[in-house]
Amino acid sequence: MKVRFAFYVRLTVVMLGLVLVVTIMREAKSILVPILVSGLLAILISPFTSLLEKWKFPKALAVGISVISLLVFTSALVYFFYNQILGFSGDLSLLEARVGYYLGQLNIFLEKHLEGAVPISADSLQNAIFQYLYENAGNLTQGLIATAGSLTMVFIMPIYIFLFLYFRSFLAEFILMSFEEKDKAKVRNVLYKVKQVVKNYIAGMFVVIIILAILNSIALLSLGIKHAFLFAGFAALLNVIPFLGPFIGAILPILYAFLTKDSLWYTFGVFMAFYIIQLFESNLFTPRIVGGRVSMNPLMTIIALFVGNFIWGLAGMILFIPGIAILKVIFDEVEGMEAYGFLLGDIKSAEKKTNRRTLKEQITKVRGRFRL
Repeated sequence: MKVRFAFYVRLTVVMLGLVLVVTIMREAKSILVPILVSGLLAILISPFTSLLEKWKFPKALAVGISVISLLVFTSALVYFFYNQILGFSGDLSLLEARVGYYLGQLNIFLEKHLEGAVPISADSLQNAIFQYLYENAGNLTQGLIATAGSLTMVFIMPIYIFLFLYFRSFLAEFILMSFEEKDKAKVRNVLYKVKQVVKNYIAGMFVVIIILAILNSIALLSLGIKHAFLFAGFAALLNVIPFLGPFIGAILPILYAFLTKDSLWYTFGVFMAFYIIQLFESNLFTPRIVGGRVSMNPLMTIIALFVGNFIWGLAGMILFIPGIAILKVIFDEVEGMEAYGFLLGDIKSAEKKTNRRTLKEQITKVRGRFRL
């Protein structure tokens, strides 16, 4: 005899379950984030490990070479940004002077056109912003290195990546053994699709970041903007955060051009360059390189960003995008969960599926009429 609970009882249970899951995720951030990042990176470099194993490298050696290669690349990237930030900190006095000049011009305008307007104090702004930057510029760069050199990044995560790679076949077999024989083919298919989604997303985003960094650098160097490589690389890296990342990445060089150049044409040039590059990124680079398997509709992407930020901060904003893409793959394959996969999917793909279904229904109706 089946017991049916009222709708409000089921809804209450679901809401309590969600609250419990979110609470656990927030409290276990220091444990879950390194594991998830390590798992994604392990999937990314697994083809290189498999290639070394095909070349008759011992399994442990192949995994070790893969992890060391990843660490060398990450260390080089951190060192590059460390040096760029040190160079940028030397221009703080120039930026402070330019901000003071523009504030003075703004106060003159306010006094001339707005009677009784309270002038903006440059000293207050200096104490609020530049004094903080002066005191923390060194701490910021040292903090970046300390973060990169923390126990989690230097010791625990490489071990996680090594173990994920070494036991990847074992873990896949464990997942398959957790299901009945009749479901193993579908589970194997889901595992393959999840692996492809993660590889497409991370490898594709890496290629897109490289392309954006090169294009941004060319644009800023051609306009004579100092610290072009810092701004270009930072804006390219922020592209992993949809919508918000490209906006923040473009604001910094635009403001720097406004404060350091005498003509507004430089500011306008930086704006147009980043705008055109972003058009190419959103309409050409990401769709072609990353592929449609990880595409989601903007509504779900924005929700994922805010939920990820609420739960894990910046790490959540980065991790929740591939996480939602993985959930979509699982929902599409699990019977009864197709609607949720449809909800997470790209609008264009959903419209195509709807149009196909509508066309089939119309054809069926026409055939039925002719039969009559």
